[in-house]
Amino acid sequence: MRPTVKLWELYDITSSKRVFEKDWKKSWVPFYRAREIVKLSENWYVDNELFISEEMYKEYWEKYWLPKKDDIMVTWVWTIWICYLVKDNDRFYFKDGNILWFKNKWKDIDSRYVEYFFKTDLLKNQIQNFWSVVQTLTIQKAKEVEIPFPTLETQKAIVAKLDQIFAEFDKTKSEIHKNLDNTDELWKSVLNQAFQGDWEMKKLGEMCDVRDWTHDSPKYYDEWIPFITSKNLKEDWIDFDNVNYISKEDHINFSTRSKVEVWDILFAMIWTIWNPTIVKDKREFSIKNVALIKFWWAENILNTYVRYLLDSDFTINNLSANSRWWTQKFIALKDIRNFVIPVPPLSEQEKIVEHLDQASKEVKALKSQYQSQLDNLEELKKSVLEKAFRWELGE
Repeated sequence: MRPTVKLWELYDITSSKRVFEKDWKKSWVPFYRAREIVKLSENWYVDNELFISEEMYKEYWEKYWLPKKDDIMVTWVWTIWICYLVKDNDRFYFKDGNILWFKNKWKDIDSRYVEYFFKTDLLKNQIQNFWSVVQTLTIQKAKEVEIPFPTLETQKAIVAKLDQIFAEFDKTKSEIHKNLDNTDELWKSVLNQAFQGDWEMKKLGEMCDVRDWTHDSPKYYDEWIPFITSKNLKEDWIDFDNVNYISKEDHINFSTRSKVEVWDILFAMIWTIWNPTIVKDKREFSIKNVALIKFWWAENILNTYVRYLLDSDFTINNLSANSRWWTQKFIALKDIRNFVIPVPPLSEQEKIVEHLDQASKEVKALKSQYQSQLDNLEELKKSVLEKAFRWELGE
C-alpha cells in the first residue's frame, strides 16, 4: 500500500489577516483575490488592480509573516482548488475568505509535487466528499485531504516526468489552438468575400422593422418567462440555460413593443456587440439590450442573408465606427436603422446564403474536430496525473 499523509502534516494551513476595503490602494504592494491567483496559476503574471501600502505590508510581515517561496496559495471560492506556487521574488498580500495559504513546514516535501496533486481527480473527489450545500474548501477540510507521500527523491522524479509530458501536451494544445484560429480566419475571409458585389445600397431600417428593447429593469423570479439579454446571444443560438426570469405581467407589457417571433433576428447592442441570431425557438421570452429585426414587410431581402451580413467585417467595421461609450460600448438603434447595406437581387441572396450555409457547416465540422482533440488531450492529462500519483509512470 502506498504511504499517505494528510496535508496538515506537511503545511500550516491558514488564511490572511483581514484587509478592509478602505485600505485598498491604487499602487504599491499587490493585493490578490481569487481571480488574480487563477491568472497567476495560468500565466505566472497578472495585471493587478488592487494594492496595499508599503506600511501595511511591512506591518503584516513583522506581525504575521507573509507568503514565501514554495508556499502554496489555493482558491477556495469562485474557482475552487486552483493553486499558485509562490516564487522566490514574489511580493504580495491576499484577501481573506478567498484564498488558503499553505505554509511549507516539511523539508521532505516538493511543493511542485503538491501543485500537480491539486490538478488531480484524487484531490477533487476527496473535496467533493467533504461538501455539504456550500461548495467551499475550508481550512478544516483542506487539513483532512490525504496525499500519496513517497520519498523526496521519488517526488522530484515524478515532477520531472510530468514536466516533460505536460510540456509536450502544451505544445500540442498550442498547435490545436492555432488551427482553431486559422479556421476562424478562413471563415471570416469566406464571409467577407461573399459581400463584395456591386449592388444597390439601402438603409436596413427601410428594408426591415428594426425595434429596440425594453428599458425597464423588472423583478426577477425563479421561473416563468425567460428574460434574454445580450450575454445570452451566442454564435447564432440563444443560451436559455443561464437566464433570469420575469413575471407574465411584465412580459405582456414588454411585448407590446418588442414581441419576439420565430425568424426574427436578435442583435446585441452592448457588452457583446454583434452575435446576430435568428430566432428558431417558439418559446415566449422578453429581451433587453438587444435590437429586434423583423421582416414583416420585407419582400426583397432574406433574413438569413441579413444575419450573415451582420456577422461580417463590413458590418463590424462600419457600425463600430458609430458606437458610443456609456458604461459599456453601445450602438444606438437609429444607427442600426440608418446602417446602409448591400442589397443584391433575391436570386443572388439565395446563392450567397447557400454558399455560406455550406461553408459554415464545413467550418463547424472542422472546429468540432479540433475541439474533440482538445477534449481528448484533457482526458489524457487526467490519465497521466492519475498514473503519476499511483507511481506508475515509469521511465
